[in-house]
Amino acid sequence: MKIKIIHRLYYVLLFAALPVCAQHPFLCTDSYAGKVCVVSVDGKIEWEYACTHPQDCWRLPNGNYLFCHEHGALELTPDKKTVWEYKAGTNTQVHACQPLPDGRVLLVECGPCRLIEVDRAGKIAKEIKLTPPPPTVKLHDQFRGVRKTKDGHYLVCRKGEHIVEELDGDGKSLRRIKVPGDVHEAVPLPDGHLLIACGDGHKVVELDADEKVVWELNENDLPGNPLRLMAGCQRLPNGNTIFCNYLGHGHLGGQPHFFEITRDKKIVWEFADQTHFKVINQIQLLDAPGDATRGEIFR
Repeated sequence: MKIKIIHRLYYVLLFAALPVCAQHPFLCTDSYAGKVCVVSVDGKIEWEYACTHPQDCWRLPNGNYLFCHEHGALELTPDKKTVWEYKAGTNTQVHACQPLPDGRVLLVECGPCRLIEVDRAGKIAKEIKLTPPPPTVKLHDQFRGVRKTKDGHYLVCRKGEHIVEELDGDGKSLRRIKVPGDVHEAVPLPDGHLLIACGDGHKVVELDADEKVVWELNENDLPGNPLRLMAGCQRLPNGNTIFCNYLGHGHLGGQPHFFEITRDKKIVWEFADQTHFKVINQIQLLDAPGDATRGEIFR
């Protein structure tokens, strides 16, 4: 135990001493520290907003920032003016959001067990009831990532059940994909594949349309950088992928917060600012082209 503590302290001091360079500007959430941030290419925080357990975030084409937090969701201008808001009810947690082409925002609610599309007036324009998880699954663990696909289907990460469920536009269940871990994200890719972050399964998998594994990243595939809780991810235009390596659950300060890797599992960039961040659980690179409202940012 003493050796483990000394080893962890060594890495904390090492990362603190290293200069932090971001290489790319990005938007991120730090659910442990309770903030949403924009970080510049030289690693400086340019924009910051405090909220409770933020879990998903987007920069919109108009330059505003959309994100959800435990009690709802917000769209803010760069000068932090609220232009849209949704407040969740009691005994409810919101852990995913997505901007849609018609201006609505897709949210998933733990507690009520539902998907909702909220219009620009902050009113629920569409509701899809989800099958409640078993009673053994706690409220906080019911759902994580949710995405609406270009064909109008919904992908729901049923975290506590280790399942990705696909629903049609009316809420009919089309398939349930068993996942090796408490799934946090399922990203639909342009070729019809699914990129899935498996949470505490310490694993990432990419499945083809037949649910066959065509690529995977395992716990110890990156020497010196074991996978912890795999949270947010983004597939980049060059084919590389950004993965958030959530450092909660006993790993604070011990490793980089996220890294970019190639298809052959080479790290080309990592970010390890342990001074300003505790755990980075979601990220969007801001220099990657595409319109987030049209599903062109693959995260």
